[in-house]
Amino acid sequence: MLNASLKQLAHQLAARKISSIELTEIFLERIKTLNKDLNAFITVNEEMSLDQARAADKMISSGQVQPLTGIPVAQKDIFCAKGWLTTCGSKMLSNFVSPYDATIIERFNQAGAVIIGKTNMDEFAMGSSNETSYYGPVKNPWDISAVPGGSSGGSACAVAARMAPAATATDTGGSIRQPAALCGISGIKPTYGLVSRYGMIAFASSLDQAGPMAKSAEDLALLMNVMAGFDARDSTSMQRQTEDYSRDLEKPLDRLRIGLPKEYFAKGMNHDVASAVEAAIAEYRKLGATIVEVSLPNTKLSIPVYYVLAPAEASSNLSRFDGVRYGYRAPQYSDLEDMYKKTRAQGFGAEVKRRILIGTYVLSHGYYDAYYLQAQKLRRLIANDFTEAFKQCDVIMGPTTPAVAFDFGEKSDDPIQMYLSDIYTSATNLAGLPGMSIPVGFGDKNRPVGLHIVGNYFREAQMLNIAHQYQQVTDWHLRAPERLPVA
Repeated sequence: MLNASLKQLAHQLAARKISSIELTEIFLERIKTLNKDLNAFITVNEEMSLDQARAADKMISSGQVQPLTGIPVAQKDIFCAKGWLTTCGSKMLSNFVSPYDATIIERFNQAGAVIIGKTNMDEFAMGSSNETSYYGPVKNPWDISAVPGGSSGGSACAVAARMAPAATATDTGGSIRQPAALCGISGIKPTYGLVSRYGMIAFASSLDQAGPMAKSAEDLALLMNVMAGFDARDSTSMQRQTEDYSRDLEKPLDRLRIGLPKEYFAKGMNHDVASAVEAAIAEYRKLGATIVEVSLPNTKLSIPVYYVLAPAEASSNLSRFDGVRYGYRAPQYSDLEDMYKKTRAQGFGAEVKRRILIGTYVLSHGYYDAYYLQAQKLRRLIANDFTEAFKQCDVIMGPTTPAVAFDFGEKSDDPIQMYLSDIYTSATNLAGLPGMSIPVGFGDKNRPVGLHIVGNYFREAQMLNIAHQYQQVTDWHLRAPERLPVA
């Protein structure tokens, strides 16, 4: 059961070979066994989970079966869930029990899925390693001396360690794809606006996007069918016709054009990552794809642009939090000295304070035009690069991260090196494009390597097809950490 796909679990439940209660108990026991070492979950509520499982069993008995009915799903602790502690990995929300459900929580509830717990994360999603959580770092299940990636490290760890069949996550500059790569699982960041952000505690509103994590592309498609869709409560939600994201999974790839950005393969990528990515590209050639060279000349600007815009939005969001929705009101800052005093009193962690400082600085009088407005102009250039590239290819591929998972503490005192973990992923957020990561092998110290797939706007079904076809001829997505017992 622990290694089963979502489709296999659904068949078992529909055939009454296992009940949702029994399945939920299996994963709750798994969490109880492993979480003390891996720290993937902040909150587990067995009573609430089993109540949902009982309701799911009744739905199945009455014939009201949907693809995810009765299946446990871990929820990142950035999504408000009624009656659940919702902390965003911060001391500031350590006693906040949400009075309402985020839209994606509503949709999973309507589908009959079971919340198996709330996963750990970098504080307010501000981090690339899951080391900034007030609740302590999440461990990488492949090697507990390594980080799992961030900010969605808890969700990635939960899926990789088989503590949950699937999980939700969010991505502002790579926070779905980077931890998916470092933990050896699959994850997709949809086109901006495709999945509602209502009830998702904001980091940077023009960049944030929710998405799923799972073992395979096929599983991601089933999760996307639940998560995606228009929401009138979210002003950035796109009003589009409902799609079946599993519809194209079996399409052959004989006419696929894969673009390889020359900038990605010039320098900066470690040799072990390059070898695994090149082997994956060779596999796509065998599947009939054509490889073309493309250029994304402004990729080098994505990190500085991201770390001007994202902190600016974060600073603005944190100073406007509403007490009714989030359980407290964050302070207004009159100047940098005032900001330091109030963030210290409120209990923000070091990384959050660092980003508030940057954001406050770039939005301040005399610097707004020089930094924020210039960054917005460069953001458009980055998006234009992708527009030109997609005239030559259907998808763009490359490494998800420049290196495999690094050790705890290795980059904690060097924020620039930490930020460079997102060098290949942040550009897609700036452009609003969909991106995904799938496992394609192992690198140094037997740590996972991810392949980054970027599609044109609203081409998630095509991307999932491309990933699925690769996963039909390889088994990287089926591998589980050997150090963890799998029943």
